[in-house]
Amino acid sequence: MAPLPKQKVSKGRRNRRRAHHALKATHLVQCTNCGHMRLPHRVCPHCGYYQGREIYEVEEE
Repeated sequence: MAPLPKQKVSKGRRNRRRAHHALKATHLVQCTNCGHMRLPHRVCPHCGYYQGREIYEVEEE
């Protein structure tokens, strides 16, 4: 037989434990080359530049 809790966990205690479970908004920075918003420390998906250098060429659609 598996162990069971001795008493019911109240809604307040349960909710306080889950206080840190919320999703955080993603932090975006502006690309210095094209001005689009991108993730920090990542190559810009719109222009292919990172730290002023072209890392790869982006194909135009």
